[in-house]
Amino acid sequence: MKTNRRRFLKLSAGGLVGLSVGGVSLKAFANEQLDAENPQAKALQYTHQSEKEDANCANCALIQGTEGEEWRPCAIFPGKLVHSDGWCAAWAQKPA
Repeated sequence: MKTNRRRFLKLSAGGLVGLSVGGVSLKAFANEQLDAENPQAKALQYTHQSEKEDANCANCALIQGTEGEEWRPCAIFPGKLVHSDGWCAAWAQKPA
């Protein structure tokens, strides 16, 4: 099948719109704060307030999002936000 230039441009534009909407959807997906009673959180001993000196979600290699925000996405808890002062057993020091 021969693809003409107009069809190519339509498909490209549609792909860009899809990627843009998809990015917004993924960001909106991670908007629920993690409940410490969540079974996965309990299994990993997650707490909103770390009791470990110099070990919290803010300085963990698994934290995502913008530095300085109080609640941020975490790779361990998809679709959930963890508290920057929190901690869990999956904590790993950010590389220097």
